[in-house]
Amino acid sequence: MRTALLGVILLVLGAVAIATGILPVPDALDVANRVWPILLFVVAITVVTELAAEAGLFTVVAERLAKWGLDRAWLLWLLVVVLATACTVFLSLDTTAVLLTPVVVLLARHVGLPPLPFAMTTIWLANTASLLLPVSNLTNLLAEHELATGPFAGPIGFAALMAVPALVCIVVPSVVLFVVYRRALLARYEPKAGTSPEDRVLLGVSAVVVILLVPALVSGIAVWIPAAGGAIVLAAFFAARRTTVLKFSILPWQIVVFASGLFLVVQAAGGLGLTTVLSSLVGTGDSGLDLLRLSGVAVGGANVVNNLPAYLALEPVAGSPLRLAALLIGVNAGPLITPWASLATLLWHERLRALDVHIQWKHYIGLGCIVVPITVVPAVLLLLAVH
Repeated sequence: MRTALLGVILLVLGAVAIATGILPVPDALDVANRVWPILLFVVAITVVTELAAEAGLFTVVAERLAKWGLDRAWLLWLLVVVLATACTVFLSLDTTAVLLTPVVVLLARHVGLPPLPFAMTTIWLANTASLLLPVSNLTNLLAEHELATGPFAGPIGFAALMAVPALVCIVVPSVVLFVVYRRALLARYEPKAGTSPEDRVLLGVSAVVVILLVPALVSGIAVWIPAAGGAIVLAAFFAARRTTVLKFSILPWQIVVFASGLFLVVQAAGGLGLTTVLSSLVGTGDSGLDLLRLSGVAVGGANVVNNLPAYLALEPVAGSPLRLAALLIGVNAGPLITPWASLATLLWHERLRALDVHIQWKHYIGLGCIVVPITVVPAVLLLLAVH
């Protein structure tokens, strides 16, 4: 509810900005036209993943992972790394935070391993693995609009621009996590018997929908179209077989309210001089130092406020594909320090509390301060090297 309340406050501030002329009506309409497909995608993909989870798809995946781990915690952890990366890349970081977190916690408990290394892997990769495709992160979908023309247009072009930084931002945090939790990950475990799905039809339909969504989301079609189609198909099957699951609570309405208000307020702030101030901080060039300045300010903004407003505020001073990529590295791979740096982290922590998994924020912040610079700096420099 706190997210929704903050969203309402932001919407009120945005309405005041429109009413007083700080944010002209044409500019507000332009923001709305740009944002509605993104928010519709967020709603649709959330419905798909929530219903797939209700069908038991992710539980089945977790049990298969336990078998494929061959009784070795380090191999099981590597499989979680692959799953978290794939889930983030193709279904978005918020999906990973919301749905994969309980899966990996239950998986760890199922085989008698401590859940924290798996939970930390999930949230770190939810953020840092979200660079490769437009659908991986809301910031990427916004950036795709800026890359609509030129060699980096579309999902394939976007991936070509971000591939090397994305690889760095997956490998470096994973290595750090393994070193930190090596004692727990070098243990062995005994797999237990799996559970039977309640409804094999819903499980099968969910699997087919998710499998078909993966190529559809990178096909170049507007991502809200296949996501909405998948949501409608699953909702229809659940309406016929398990109606009680179809509740208003599965809709991410709080995120929609928050994001809508945030877009308006940041757009209004740009008109009040925020863009000018940020431009003096980040420079304008494409040299390594200029890109690191931009990415560093993005990391700071994400951890002080949140990665979404940080991106929105800095987008106008990006100015080139390389600078936009450096900005994305900062706001996507950088939010590993403060709990509020990304919405995914907040959602992750809520799931951990519900599962009675406790985390010391001093430990989280300390690790983040170590991994962020050794991830972001080489990712930016290699971006420049390959482009």
